[in-house]
Amino acid sequence: MLVKRWEKLPENMRCDAVYPYWKALRKKNFSLFWKRCFDVFAALLLLILLSPVLVAVAIAVKADSRGPVFFRQTRVTQYGKTFRIYKFRTMIKDAEAAGAQVTSKNDARVTRVGRTLRKLRLDELPQLFDILRGTMSFVGVRPEVPKYVGRYTDEMRATLLLPAGVTSEASILFKDEDALLADAENADEAYVEKVLPEKMEYNLASLKKCGFFRDIGTMFRTVFAVLKR
Repeated sequence: MLVKRWEKLPENMRCDAVYPYWKALRKKNFSLFWKRCFDVFAALLLLILLSPVLVAVAIAVKADSRGPVFFRQTRVTQYGKTFRIYKFRTMIKDAEAAGAQVTSKNDARVTRVGRTLRKLRLDELPQLFDILRGTMSFVGVRPEVPKYVGRYTDEMRATLLLPAGVTSEASILFKDEDALLADAENADEAYVEKVLPEKMEYNLASLKKCGFFRDIGTMFRTVFAVLKR
């Protein structure tokens, strides 16, 4: 998780817009080391404690509709590296072939069990495995699919200095983003043109102020936001 030296960054990230964020994060490498230690310990503990929930959700997903238990999709994490994210499947089999890569409100592709999982964010639980692998962290910018990352501005690429996260301040504020896309003729374009830039304003602001105890606060606020729903 430690931030690399400037000359070791991918070429498309070595630009003036990214440099201030890189400089600030390089000073926090000690804090980032402990953040990684916490991620590993907490992910292992939660996998043990929540194993009955994981099994129950897996059975519910399989019983509700045809298809695999897990949804795997290519996402982008630290330094622009791609990985296959783990989520419980909440949509019909091969849903991406039948629509956009973002989900709008009342999306017909979402299954009955899937709606409940999304509302309670239980579909995100398998990302504990991604945290153990080091491709994700508990708190960080939500990982986007490559085609959306391809539309990033130079400054937006600063969010790739750290691993992607399960939750963030932007995730809490935009927890109902599917409603923002409900009336869009083209959900993909509406997301890139409207939702993504707004989310990135919060993501970049959080990047400048990132810290271990701030992350803990974000995790608690996420739990409260889910319970409030």
